[in-house]
Amino acid sequence: MRKLLVLFLCLPLLSNAQGVKNIFKYSTFYAAVNGGTSLGDAQVWSVTSGTLEEQVIETPFDYSISIGIRKIKRFGYENRANTFYNGTERSYSDAATLGRVDGFEYLFETDFVRRLGIDYINQHHFVRYVADKWVSKVEYLEDGFADIKYFEASERFRFQIGELGKLSFNIGAVQRLAEPYGFDPLVDWVLANGSLHYTYLALQEGYNITLDGTYLDPDGNVVANSQEVWEEVVVPEVINDYVEDQRNALSNTVEYSAVLGFDYYHFTKDFWFHSWGNVMPYHIDTDSEYSYHKYNNGQWLDYSAGLIFGYRFNKSLGVFVEGRYNKYWNRDWHNFSVGVNYVIF
Repeated sequence: MRKLLVLFLCLPLLSNAQGVKNIFKYSTFYAAVNGGTSLGDAQVWSVTSGTLEEQVIETPFDYSISIGIRKIKRFGYENRANTFYNGTERSYSDAATLGRVDGFEYLFETDFVRRLGIDYINQHHFVRYVADKWVSKVEYLEDGFADIKYFEASERFRFQIGELGKLSFNIGAVQRLAEPYGFDPLVDWVLANGSLHYTYLALQEGYNITLDGTYLDPDGNVVANSQEVWEEVVVPEVINDYVEDQRNALSNTVEYSAVLGFDYYHFTKDFWFHSWGNVMPYHIDTDSEYSYHKYNNGQWLDYSAGLIFGYRFNKSLGVFVEGRYNKYWNRDWHNFSVGVNYVIF
């Protein structure tokens, strides 16, 4: 990721003034802050030593901070109503293999988000070049809410069908760099009956249980005075922290895969149809200790697809369907939008 950003920032130094102008011509830089109310406060009642106690759980307001730069020619169906980019736009076509025009396009966007009290980061960066007979794309994607992130580079041959080139197929290779998805840090702590030996795990992590039934954290602070609180409150935190630490301690792995794909684009003012898909049916087994081959016991199928459809029956009535779906390493994430518009004159 850092190398990709450095390469992008160094482009002006590697080009003449005219080249720099062409790189940034028609591009848009944007930065915005958006926010709003989140979940309402929740009241929780409990009884302690015969005394009724009330606790109010507050959820902080939602927000997003977006910063980015993009140079992507809009497709004919894309909404031009917004005067400015504010970072909340959902452009499904950004995931397509091909753009509307051949040539050089790019997107660099980072979003710092808090949603329902959860903080995470979303990132989508790519540099793409489309020629008549080949396509090359370098991409980094991080979806914090779906807990997926990876670096991907692809090189493909492109075969256009028909004179207009609305339909095209591509075939090539993909290289992906990501954490070792499929790795289970808890597998060594599972007992023969399938239950988790969480007590020994907590003791290994520095927690302690005194003879009078008091539960202490690694710093010696009391975290529970009963087995019920220990199992329902403290143990889940111990497990989550352990899993996160184990995942972060591992190095990223590289997957080498074959890819087959297609793109189709048709647009008129009353009907448009844009779809794309990619399938990775074969992956080279590098015999790495944390290769996904070991967790899956062999080959697996990764794929992604997108669809944007719209139809106007008349001046008043129209329908639309938009969405995209991804499944990598048996992890899936998706977005969609379906609706009807009726304009009353």
